[in-house]
Amino acid sequence: MFQTLRNAWKIPDLRHKILFTLMMIAVFRLGTFIPVPGLDPNAFAQLLGENGDNLFSLMDAFSGGAFSNATIFAMSITPYINSSIILQLLTVAIPALERMSKEGEEGRKKLAQWTRYGTVILAFIQATGLYFSLRGALTNTGFLPYITIVASFTAGTAFLMWLGEKITEHGVGNGISMIIFAGIVSSLPSMVKGIYDNFILGAINIWAVIALAVIALAVVAFVVFMNDSERRIPVQYAKRMVGRKMYGGQSTHIPIKVSMAGVIPVIFAMSIMAFPATIMQFTGQPATGSFMYKVMAVLSPGSWFYMVMYFLLIIFFTYFYTAIQFNPIEVANNMKKNGGFVPGIRPGKPTSDFISRVLTRITLAGALFLAVVALLPLLAGKFVGFSISIGGTSLLIMVGVALETVKQIETQMLMRHYKGFLE
Repeated sequence: MFQTLRNAWKIPDLRHKILFTLMMIAVFRLGTFIPVPGLDPNAFAQLLGENGDNLFSLMDAFSGGAFSNATIFAMSITPYINSSIILQLLTVAIPALERMSKEGEEGRKKLAQWTRYGTVILAFIQATGLYFSLRGALTNTGFLPYITIVASFTAGTAFLMWLGEKITEHGVGNGISMIIFAGIVSSLPSMVKGIYDNFILGAINIWAVIALAVIALAVVAFVVFMNDSERRIPVQYAKRMVGRKMYGGQSTHIPIKVSMAGVIPVIFAMSIMAFPATIMQFTGQPATGSFMYKVMAVLSPGSWFYMVMYFLLIIFFTYFYTAIQFNPIEVANNMKKNGGFVPGIRPGKPTSDFISRVLTRITLAGALFLAVVALLPLLAGKFVGFSISIGGTSLLIMVGVALETVKQIETQMLMRHYKGFLE
């Protein structure tokens, strides 16, 4: 990876793209320290909870600490992510949107525009919810403070969305992913400092620190390996005569990624499991020994019940999201129309059944991979006794964005290499 970045730095065009991306990330980091007038940062920090076991902790991780500091980027880019997921699900459910997504560049532009509108609407609703949930911590209440605070949060999210699109257009990598990546990476120094402080205070010993480092390296290597793993289904195209030309006859394959659903199932499962703790932040801490107190204890991230339910939800959402993204029947029909077939399998329904069986097995491996990575920080915190701020979701995003960015740089370097050779 470092060799790729070093080679890319020698190319003027790529060097300008890298510098532009770094400058935009610097602007993002600068905005995480600009406070919203009329808000108390301590009230926002209390929403995170003691163990970071609610939805606000995920927002704080994506925003690089902007949420806990009550700054203009407190909501980060999460409304854009939610808008994208909602529109993607609606594209599968609504035939008109599905046809629009297949119209090429114009269709994608319309869907991107609707995603932007949805982002602003969701950001406004989310900012309004934050305002009313923190009315007791506001220095001033009324219509003008409401407009100021809600507009600041909404404008911050809209600006981050614009910033991400500019990075995608003029920089390297996917802009939205780069912003999330920068927010997560910014929490690494504080995590290292926390481990060091616990070691100095004697809360953890040197062997626990070494074990954490070894486990972290092993998990990163495992995530890199699984992120690029795929099952290739061989496809043979029959020869056919069109006019005086012979077409077909070549062999290819259908790549089915092990982690096709990405990090979405983990986010869905985390959102559902964190919902009770999030509600408790608004309703107040239940009395010790009460029924609600016992329920919250069972649903806390440190309990075995939470881990088992978290594990099962990740597997369920992995199958659910994969079924939305990949349609074996459509793939089999497209192969049949173009004269393609899987060796030893008849075209049509037998091919779709074969692809479905392969997809089911591969998805199980991907679901178990996501569940293990997501549960490792919780298990480490339970047995080591130290809370890790970089969770499984953050780790998956960091590794995925880093690999995708390096691949994009390598692709651009290869294109320029061939262009220079031809000229």
